[in-house]
Amino acid sequence: MSLDDHAAIAGQSTARLLLEAGAIRVSAAQPFFLAAGWASPVYVDCRLLIGEPRWRRKVTDLAVAALRRSPSTQFSIVAGAETAGIPWAGFIADRLGLPLRYVRKRPLGIGRNAQVEGGEVEGHNVLLVDDLITDGGSKASFAQGLRQAGGVVTDAFTIFHHAVFPGSQERLAALGLRLHSLAGWRDLLRMEPMEGLDKAQRRVLELFLSDPVSWSERHGGRGAG
Repeated sequence: MSLDDHAAIAGQSTARLLLEAGAIRVSAAQPFFLAAGWASPVYVDCRLLIGEPRWRRKVTDLAVAALRRSPSTQFSIVAGAETAGIPWAGFIADRLGLPLRYVRKRPLGIGRNAQVEGGEVEGHNVLLVDDLITDGGSKASFAQGLRQAGGVVTDAFTIFHHAVFPGSQERLAALGLRLHSLAGWRDLLRMEPMEGLDKAQRRVLELFLSDPVSWSERHGGRGAG
């Protein structure tokens, strides 16, 4: 089985778990506003997967398998991005028997004024873990924080990648980060209606994906400017 086949199976499995957990929300009438300022009719709440042991074990299985299949990915420490990436980093680090750290968006401002917590990262290859990526903006502060602490950061892992807003690939490339993700919107659209989104929800998603920037701007979010 090829890497692409493995990735497709992992994407479908993750999409099913997200739907089962109620983590995919569709609202055509009232848009969701994402942290990066984009408006969207669909919202992914990966934090709901933390709640049930079966969900978090399965996602951790899929994450570890995906990371092990990537021969270019080498790391000796796992670091969770504040805050939603921290539990997933913990699950992955525990499964792999590796040290765990977490990284804040910015230094704490008190005490040691630390941005990286849990121990040193200097001289180590660090895997940055977050729950999802929208346009890659927040990953810059996390990667830079780890690097300023002496860590080597070349790879990031997320459960979900929006992959529709401009600039994400360019930002990741500028940061020197390879992104590993389990699922995206295309995985949801590949599912049969009986097990995935209903027809109305699929139509809303398809219209949004055809021009997400214009959709966002029309609904009060960020635009092309």
